[in-house]
Amino acid sequence: MEGRLFTFSGLLSTEHSFVIVFHIMLVALISLFIASLATRKLKIVPTGFQNIAEIYMDSIFNLSKGVIGEEYANKYLPLVATIGMFVFFSNVIGIIPGFESPTGNINITLSLAIMVFAYYNYEGIKKNGIIKYFKHFSGPVWWLSPLMFPIEIVSHISRIISLSFRLFGNIKGDDLFLMVLLMLAPWLVPLPAYMLLAFMAFLQTFIFIMLTLVYLSGAILMDEEH
Repeated sequence: MEGRLFTFSGLLSTEHSFVIVFHIMLVALISLFIASLATRKLKIVPTGFQNIAEIYMDSIFNLSKGVIGEEYANKYLPLVATIGMFVFFSNVIGIIPGFESPTGNINITLSLAIMVFAYYNYEGIKKNGIIKYFKHFSGPVWWLSPLMFPIEIVSHISRIISLSFRLFGNIKGDDLFLMVLLMLAPWLVPLPAYMLLAFMAFLQTFIFIMLTLVYLSGAILMDEEH
C-alpha cells in the first residue's frame, strides 16, 4: 500500500483511489447519520445530539454574521455548515488508526476549493451583475485598470491554490506525523499527540470556513462596509 499504514478499506482493495472514495463515503454517511439523530426528535429544550447540533449551528451562524451580516448568514448557513461538517470529519477520521483522511488527498481539497471559488463568484455576479462585478476588479480609478485587473484575476485564482494546499498540506503533515509516531511507539503512548491532532483538525476546519466566508463577503458586499 505504498508505505501507508493499514486501513480497513485496504481489505477490500489496495487501490488508493478506492481508499479515498471509501473514506469520502464514510464521512458523508457519518455526517448524515449525525444530522439524522439531531433532527429525529426535535424538542423545545434540546438534549443529546440536538443540543450539539444547535450549538454547532449557532456557532456557525454567529461566525457568519460577524463576516457577512445577519441576512447573508441565514442564506449561506446551510452551505457553510455542510462544508464545516464534511471538512471536520474528513480531517479527524484520519486520527483513528485504520482510517485515512480524505482531506489528506490534494484531489479532494482541490475539489472543495474549486467549488467555493465557483460559488462565491457566481453569487457575486448574481447579486451585482457581471459588469459591475468585474468592474470592481479594476481598482478605485479607471487609469489603474490595466494594472489592477490582471492582478485581481491572478489573486482570485490563487485562492484556489491557497484553500486547497493549506488544508491538504496540514492534514497530510498530520497524517505523516501520526504514521511515524505509531511506528515508533505503542498506541497508548502517543495519546497527547492525538489531542494535538484533534485540535489541528478543528483549527483547519475553522480556517477553511472563515476563508469561505471572507471570499463570499468580498463578492457580495462590494459596496458595503463590513
